[in-house]
Amino acid sequence: MKLSSIKYMAVASLLTLGMTSCEKYLDKPTEDNYVADGYYKTDAQCLAGTAYLYNSPWYDFQRGFIKVGEVFSGNYYWGSSPYMSFTLNGSDQDLINMSYSLWAVIAHCNTVYDYLKASTASEAVKNQCMGECLTWKAMAYFFLVRSFGDIPIVHNTSEELAAGTYSTAQKVKRADVYEYIVMTLEEAMRILPKTPLEKGRIDYYSAEGLLAKVYLTKAGVTGQLSSEDLQNAAKYAKDVIDNSGRSLLPNYSDVFRLQNNKSEESLIAFRWSCINGEWTAQNTLQSDLMANGFDEFGDLWGGWNGISVDLQNAFGVDLTTQSPDTWINNVDTRLKATMMLPGFKYEYFWQDHDMGGGQRGFDYLKFIFDDVYNPSVQVTDGQIVCQSATGSNTVKHLYGDDYDHVTGTGHNASRMSYSLATHILRLSDVYLVYAEAMLGANRATTTNKDALDAFYAVRHRAVPNYEYPTSLSWSDVWKERRLELAMEGDRWYDFVRVSYYDPDFCVNELMNQKRNALWNVSEAYRTYYQTGAWPGGIAYDDQTAKPTVNSLMKTDPDTGKQYFFMPFPSEDVVFNPNLASNVNGVHVDVRATYSY
Repeated sequence: MKLSSIKYMAVASLLTLGMTSCEKYLDKPTEDNYVADGYYKTDAQCLAGTAYLYNSPWYDFQRGFIKVGEVFSGNYYWGSSPYMSFTLNGSDQDLINMSYSLWAVIAHCNTVYDYLKASTASEAVKNQCMGECLTWKAMAYFFLVRSFGDIPIVHNTSEELAAGTYSTAQKVKRADVYEYIVMTLEEAMRILPKTPLEKGRIDYYSAEGLLAKVYLTKAGVTGQLSSEDLQNAAKYAKDVIDNSGRSLLPNYSDVFRLQNNKSEESLIAFRWSCINGEWTAQNTLQSDLMANGFDEFGDLWGGWNGISVDLQNAFGVDLTTQSPDTWINNVDTRLKATMMLPGFKYEYFWQDHDMGGGQRGFDYLKFIFDDVYNPSVQVTDGQIVCQSATGSNTVKHLYGDDYDHVTGTGHNASRMSYSLATHILRLSDVYLVYAEAMLGANRATTTNKDALDAFYAVRHRAVPNYEYPTSLSWSDVWKERRLELAMEGDRWYDFVRVSYYDPDFCVNELMNQKRNALWNVSEAYRTYYQTGAWPGGIAYDDQTAKPTVNSLMKTDPDTGKQYFFMPFPSEDVVFNPNLASNVNGVHVDVRATYSY
């Protein structure tokens, strides 16, 4: 759904946010729809009037968040999707929705920021809220530049519209966009408190953690890794680690539970709400990612997709050669918290359901094959079957049924509407940013104790018997990021940033992934469920052709190296030909051109 007809929850009773339509990347709240003289005046109004930036403008990004971050990267199987085959073009609706959502975030942040500057609220609240606007704006640009490459910069939406330059705006070089993001986050950090005024909201360390990750990405944009950028990434990450007062939750799976929506590990998150039923304020990812019957609203259609064979293999799981004992006894606790496999049971889902044996919870195989336990089992040709083409569904982004939702939040879910937070930047990510940055521009193995400590903290939480390492390599961190952040919309962007300076590595890894489906899954799972004996017989589809990965790469005219990009929506290009894929960005001295 476009953002043109939204009444946002945070200010629904006081003002309506409409949209004007010029260039979609300049969509902004229309000022004449605001009760400008009567809002953003008090502390309470400012806090309420920025809270919606945590959800509504991001709503149409949700599907792109998974398809780009996880399907492109080979972590998730999504049938015949162009994100599987790298055949994406500018007419793809999920691409269009994703792009418009990100530009809408920027427009709303710009507009609310302007209102806050003129507010008569207390300085502390104004700084908190203005810092939130700047951090969310930087986050939107961070997603845009990693997705589309060179992009326009819209510093002040009202001024751009008044000038009428939106149909001739030019794309800006990636390096300059990254500098603009850095500048924006520096300003956010200057005014944000080190402890947020309300739990779960962005603070100084949230912006600083994002700045560390931006520097790690920016480090390669010139075609080779910049030691200075890596040093900055390490400096800012280390400050978050040492001084934020935050720590990793002891149990990995707890990070993704409803009751921990605002845990200290979550630095930045989409904080969805479904309390008052305002459309676009709510999370809908469970509908896309899980099979029908998991909740009671009949709003689930993701059962046919699943965790990729390649990600299963990365966790040490091979359904074609192993038996269930192997993955049931896997020592990495992130495995069960990331993907459902036969034999896995979850005490935090379906807490009102009887699994048998006096236990309550969710049994994955029982859910697939028991039509009493799950009346919505999939029946094909008169036989109950496993829907997932890879034999595994995701765990992350699921809340369970309505009983689970009430237990975790105190209020009900409804059709395509739930309050589970989507974590965009977690503390463990910052730990791994630090570890990678400390490897330096030559990506050499290190024995630096601080780097080893950061890596160990992440891995030891997931693998309790993991021994403290004696050294750390770039490939160690590369793999650890995949396992730690799987299904969190991040993996593709790791490929993008590494493609800036080592495109051959990225293309080779993607081309050698196991991205296809598995055969004979239902037969094997059914036998195991009925007899308790694992029959084997599952095979990997090696007939479907590998994707042409470099079809979505373009050559940087300055570095001569290829990097990953996505095309702008076709209708934007028709409106403004400067946005076409064959048009390169122009250099802009952002420090001299823009100011806050």
